[in-house]
Amino acid sequence: MKAVKPWQKGVLVKRYKRFLADIIDAEGQALTIHCPNTGSMRECISEGSPCWYSHSDSKTRKYPHTWEVATTPSGHWAGINTGRANHLVREALDAGLIEPLADYSQIQAEVKYGAEKSRIDFLLSGNGPDCYVEVKSVTLMEAPGEGLFPDAVSARGTKHLRELISMVEQGHRAVLLFCVQHTGIERVSPADHLDPAYGKTLREAAHAGVEVLAYGARIDPENSEIALDRALPVLL
Repeated sequence: MKAVKPWQKGVLVKRYKRFLADIIDAEGQALTIHCPNTGSMRECISEGSPCWYSHSDSKTRKYPHTWEVATTPSGHWAGINTGRANHLVREALDAGLIEPLADYSQIQAEVKYGAEKSRIDFLLSGNGPDCYVEVKSVTLMEAPGEGLFPDAVSARGTKHLRELISMVEQGHRAVLLFCVQHTGIERVSPADHLDPAYGKTLREAAHAGVEVLAYGARIDPENSEIALDRALPVLL
C-alpha cells in the first residue's frame, strides 16, 4: 500500500482521549491529529519521536490529519492505523502473497456470519470449502522480536475466535491472520498476561482446527508505504 498523497513528518507530543494526538509539524507548529487506534498502543508511543501522518481533503472532518506511523520506544516503526490492516491483507490476497490462501478465486469483505452476529473480514470461496479469515493488527512488542496480541483485554477478539471455531465445526475452513505492523516483530504469541481468556480461547481454536497465521509488514514511512512481505511464526 503506497499512499496516494505523501505522508507528512512530525514529532509526537502526546496521545490522549484515545482518538487524538498532538504533534509538532515540519514548520514547528502545534497540530492536533486523529489517532485511528482504539487499543492501548502499549510500547508504541515515544513522546518526542518522529511520526508520520496523512491528510484528508474532506470538508466534514474536524481533524483532517490522521496518524499513520509511530516510532516505538525500541526505535522501530509501527503502523498504528488499525484500519489499514484489512487493506494490507486484501492487497496481499489479491497478489497471491499469502501462500496458504492463494488458491481462492473469490474474495468478499465484511460478510455477516455466525451465531454471535459478527462480520468476517474476508470470506474466500471458489476452491473447496469456504474460508473465513479474521484479521487482527499486531503492534505490541515487549521483548525483542516478540509480538503479542491483544494489547488490552479484548472480549470482541475472543468472540471472533468462538465464531471461527463454529465455522470449522460446520465444515468450513477458518483462519486467524495476524497482520504485524511493527518492524521489530519476528514472531507472534498471545498476550496471556494482558488477556488470559483470549490466550486460552486462541489455543482452543487452534486445537479445534482454526489455522493461525502471521504476516509481517515492510514499513517505509519516508516513502509513505506499508506492505505485507513475509510470513512470521506463531508460537502458542
